[in-house]
Amino acid sequence: MKSNYLPLFKEISFKSGVQLKNRIVMAPMTNFSSNEDGTVSDSELRYYERRSGGVGLVVTACVYVSRNGKGFQGEFGSDSDEMIDSLRALASTIKEKGAKAVLQIFHGGRECPPDLVPNGDVVSASAVASEQNPNVVPRALLDSEIEAIIRDFGETTRRAVAAGFDGVEIHGANGYLVQQFFSAHSNTREDRWGGSIDNRLRFPLAVVDEVKRAAAAHAQGPFLVGYRFSPEEATTPGITMEDTFRLVDELAKKDLDYLHVSLQEFWSMPRRGADETKSRIEWIQERAGHLVPIIGVGSIQTPDEAVKALDTGIQLIAIGRELIVEPDWVEKVAEGRESEIKTTLSKDDQDRLVVPTPLWQAIIHTPGWFPIGD
Repeated sequence: MKSNYLPLFKEISFKSGVQLKNRIVMAPMTNFSSNEDGTVSDSELRYYERRSGGVGLVVTACVYVSRNGKGFQGEFGSDSDEMIDSLRALASTIKEKGAKAVLQIFHGGRECPPDLVPNGDVVSASAVASEQNPNVVPRALLDSEIEAIIRDFGETTRRAVAAGFDGVEIHGANGYLVQQFFSAHSNTREDRWGGSIDNRLRFPLAVVDEVKRAAAAHAQGPFLVGYRFSPEEATTPGITMEDTFRLVDELAKKDLDYLHVSLQEFWSMPRRGADETKSRIEWIQERAGHLVPIIGVGSIQTPDEAVKALDTGIQLIAIGRELIVEPDWVEKVAEGRESEIKTTLSKDDQDRLVVPTPLWQAIIHTPGWFPIGD
């Protein structure tokens, strides 16, 4: 291994006691490939097995905590105890290859397709459609329903413990329900769950508290809890960097193991609420990195780019698409074979890369997803 890559391979210990062998995380990526009943498919198990040998931590694709939270066709579930055996198979597959396994837990809210939720009853903080699904106007959740979904996050945490996962990551990013409550665009409520930023923070922080309560009640050993968030929204009104600073300040008080910043491009600059003297990730690291480890992500492809990202002071780097294209990315860097890392896809590569068919179809039919070679 080249000496300049050594920072990628330093061990790290979280507050919970969970330890990682290196600083490289497999980012959570939707794969659309679970069974119709919400159980993990054999093709998904093979996909994760192929990619869990080098990274220190695997964050799975998101699982829906409530039956009305399913956001994608082919998403696996954690909404009942019947799912524990399925989840156990996934956790075991990842851990047997040497990585720690974290289950990303989620509710899709207004982004759920009506045909995937009971009676087509799409719900959110308020009856405000998203820009992505302008024809689907969600129903505003009742207070009692909000409390029930918070409990569902705790119940899924209990199931993650029972299934053998090393932790959970609360999905508070990418416009899904947890973010919908925090955003002034999607949350126009006038009760305790909306209005002021204090009230819009109430649901995300209540989910954190419930997840941590469940982890403490059920985990017999180290069990980590992380939180993923998107730092800005393009809509007005919507989340700004100033709002995110407040969110980060509150999350930093919760003794979380890490904060995971969801970005398309690691070095992207702020839109509103912070000046452009620093990238979003640098602002967040300055604000909270001394209190809680930060995971950065966003179009990091080469080991040199990963080392440069760590130079910002963040503790961990998440890699997504590159691990689909090059499942041996970490091993090749560790063995001094970084020049052999694949950087393009061939349309004949599905079997070699062990990618489930629904994910493969999404890749090859999405322009610009990744360079297609010969």
